[in-house]
Amino acid sequence: MLSNTPTIEVIPFSTTLLVRDTCLCLHVQRAARALARRFDNAMKPIGLTNGQFSLMMSLNRPQPAPMSQVAALLAMDRTTLTAALKVLERRGLVETTVDPKDRRGRLLRLTDDGMTMLSAALPIWKRVHAEIDAELGEGGPAELRATLGGIK
Repeated sequence: MLSNTPTIEVIPFSTTLLVRDTCLCLHVQRAARALARRFDNAMKPIGLTNGQFSLMMSLNRPQPAPMSQVAALLAMDRTTLTAALKVLERRGLVETTVDPKDRRGRLLRLTDDGMTMLSAALPIWKRVHAEIDAELGEGGPAELRATLGGIK
C-alpha cells in the first residue's frame, strides 16, 4: 500500500546559517526595524511614529494628494494606507475628502493641527537622521540610498 504522506526533507542547519548570514531580505528587514525603533523612540514624546511622520510628510504639498499617489510613494497598498490614515484622522491631523474630478477617488491633506505636529516632528527627524548619517560615515548615506534605490 502506498502512503499519501509527503516525504519531509530535512534542511541542514548549515543552510539556516547560510540564510541568516547572506539573505538580503533578512538584513534589510533587520536594519529597517532598527531604524524604525530609533525614530519611533525619538518621536514618542510628541506622540508620533516614524510611519505616521512619513505619511504626514508625504501630504506636505501645495494641493491635496490623491490617495493612489501617496500609496505609491510610501509603497503601501490602499488598505494599509486607509488604516494608517484613520488613526491620523481621528486625531484631527489629516483630512480625507472626495476628489471632485473623480468621485471614486479620495484626496488627502494635513489639517492645521497636522501641520503643527509635523513642524514639531521635523527637528526630531533631522537630529536622528544626522546621527545615523554620522554613524554611516562619509558617503555612506548616499551610497546606501543608491543601493537600496536600485532594488525593484
